[in-house]
Amino acid sequence: MSRISAIGSSGIGGGNYFLLVLVWLIIIVCTIAVVKLSLQKDKPPEEEKSELELANSRYEKGEITEEELEEIKKRLS
Repeated sequence: MSRISAIGSSGIGGGNYFLLVLVWLIIIVCTIAVVKLSLQKDKPPEEEKSELELANSRYEKGEITEEELEEIKKRLS
């Protein structure tokens, strides 16, 4: 009888280990989310351009031909 009262009704440790692990998991997940969101905000300005602006930029750099540029314009309109 005395052994049952020493352990308690919720098991050894009173279930505190489960809560401790849960709190740490929440802290880790929140930290990862904050880091990912902050990295997304630091994207270079070119990535924020529209598809048409990107296509024009690629054409000016010689990465695509005039025909490919016209095809992109048709697809976007």
